[in-house]
Parts: sequence; C-alpha cells; structure tokens
Amino acid sequence: MKVQQRLAKTRIAARKASFPEHSHQRILVVDHDDDVRQLSVDVLSESSYDVEAVASGSAGWRALQHNQYDLIITENAMPGMTGMEMIEKLRSANIALPVIMATKHLPRHELARKPWLKPAATLPRPFSIDDLLAAVKTVLHRDSHTAPSCAITPEPAFEHAGKHLLRP
Repeated sequence: MKVQQRLAKTRIAARKASFPEHSHQRILVVDHDDDVRQLSVDVLSESSYDVEAVASGSAGWRALQHNQYDLIITENAMPGMTGMEMIEKLRSANIALPVIMATKHLPRHELARKPWLKPAATLPRPFSIDDLLAAVKTVLHRDSHTAPSCAITPEPAFEHAGKHLLRP
C-alpha cells in the first residue's frame, strides 16, 4: 500500500492545479480499513479538502455530534455500527448531509425497504483515486446547487472495479 500512496501523491500533485481550492469543504471518512482510510485522507487532503477520518460507524456518529461536515464517505460493512446504520441515524436526526457509500456489496434489500437511506452516490470497492475525487466533486457540486441525487449503481456494475459509476 505504501507504493500506492506514493503513486497517489504523485498523480494528485500533477493534476492539483486543475482542482479549485476546497479548504472550506469538510469531509468525514469512515472506514475500518486503515490503508483505505489513510489513502482516502491523503488523496482528499492533497486536493485541498479538510478531512477527518475515523475507523468505525460509532466513531463517525460521535464525530458528527461535535463537528460540521459537508460530506461523509463511508463503507458499509464495519463492525459495530454499519454505514447504513449510521445513515439511518443521520436521517432520523434530520441531518441532510450527503453520503458517498464505498462498498463491495450494496445493501439493496435494505435500501428497497428504506429508500430514504439512499446515499447520494456509491463508490464500488476497490475504487480508484480518480473515481474517489470524481465522486466527491460531483456530490459536493450537486449539493451546493441543490440538484437531484445520483442514481444508485446497478449491482452488475459492481463486478467491474474502477469504472466511474455515478449518474446525475
């Protein structure tokens, strides 16, 4: 993973000039995988976002009680509180914060039963740096213009890692 992190920093530095300043936009990354969490923080920080990261859904929920964010990026399958459970707590508390769910297995049955839990976008794992940055830019831009949410990626597309799967 260290090589991937160095490559990520090199690629981001090369195209950083094409991204506007995002220092006022705060992102909470919730992921129990240390390497993915750190890589996400590095990539987003290098792209001028203000990023905080935690290792569990319950830690994410606690962070949301004490800080304000513009976006949450969470995985779903975490011990303790899942990403979907965290989204449900957000919605129950009437917090209309956009969420990008990065997951290998989208919980379609749960989303069918509770459509109000639908994340703003999904990011199939493993995801590329370009996909992460594109998803963040799309969701934050759309949220700032109050446009409708992205459609959730159809399940068969999850078999094709690295594809850009957001749809406006």
